[in-house]
Amino acid sequence: MNAETFPPIPFLDLKAQQARLGPQLRQRVDAVLAHAQFILGPEVAELEARLAAFCGATHCVTVSSGTDALQIAMMAEGIGRGDAVFLPAFTYTATAEVPLLLGATPVFVDVDPHTFQIDLASLESRIAEAKRAGILRPAAVIGVDLFGQPADWPGLCTIAAREGLFTLDDCAQSFGGALGGQRLGRAADATATSFFPSKPLGAYGDGGALFTESAERAALYRSLRTHGEGTTRYEVMRIGMNGRLDTMQAAILLAKLDIFEAEIARREAIAQIYDASLADIVTVPSRVPDSQSAWAVYAILFPNTDLRERAKNALQAASIGHAIYYPRALHQQPAYAGCHDGTALPIAENLGGRILALPIHPDLTDAQASRVAAVLRAALG
Repeated sequence: MNAETFPPIPFLDLKAQQARLGPQLRQRVDAVLAHAQFILGPEVAELEARLAAFCGATHCVTVSSGTDALQIAMMAEGIGRGDAVFLPAFTYTATAEVPLLLGATPVFVDVDPHTFQIDLASLESRIAEAKRAGILRPAAVIGVDLFGQPADWPGLCTIAAREGLFTLDDCAQSFGGALGGQRLGRAADATATSFFPSKPLGAYGDGGALFTESAERAALYRSLRTHGEGTTRYEVMRIGMNGRLDTMQAAILLAKLDIFEAEIARREAIAQIYDASLADIVTVPSRVPDSQSAWAVYAILFPNTDLRERAKNALQAASIGHAIYYPRALHQQPAYAGCHDGTALPIAENLGGRILALPIHPDLTDAQASRVAAVLRAALG
């Protein structure tokens, strides 16, 4: 059978999910239209309570995006000029741009060659370098739970406690994942996540949330997300921002949260199909020990760029969605050239030419996943 006879396989299929959830979504959205409380309506508080219960966190504060969640968390700690914020070089730009927006300096750290999570030995080396230079004050470490899997939070927290660093979990891709039997949301001093539509739990627009065990931090986050207000709307206690999650997005997320655990299980099933079908021809994702992935991204590695391009071209010819997360490390991006100290980060620098992400979403069928694998096997055979 020719490839042309197969229907396209999208990288992400939000339309299929919407068809499954149609009545629940409409009921939730209609309720918002009826009460017309479009900012901080009752669905926002309901969502915060359910998200906190889902991951076991004491406090949840919803915000307007994952990027704003990172910014609010760092604003609350007073992070700014002269501060060093340590973060992995292989991740999305939002993790690094927020420290710069606040006047701090992102210090890029290499990543583990197998899990792509921040490398603890590299982190310790970068902290030591910053202390020797004496220009920046080590202030915070951002661990990114990349692609759905958790960072090494026990190791990160040990280093942070020794060095007096604030820990921030960038869980934008991994809400729903777990480490040591505990869902992500409590591993760091604060956890930030994103509800961008492509995330495992995605809204129909931007959205995000912060989780913390500290009542003081939670209160500060609520103030900062609403222009720094105090006990009343026109009492301005601090410089804040307009960072609220709108009620319509909260309503949509509530409908999706009802089926979230089943969707995580489905993503895991697809990952296992890919593992079984591809492990002998490419490097399939390494699992972080004692963890559960939310599988926002299923990324395979090739020995070199030429083979990756051959596979990529075959998928494109077969109308199969795919993506490259990420083409280059952050410290190699023009925007960050001025703040990087020139230290080589070889693992992060190498991944961009070898990595390729395959479709993984709850509405992908077993047959479609097998089709993706078959096209790859034919291309590399």
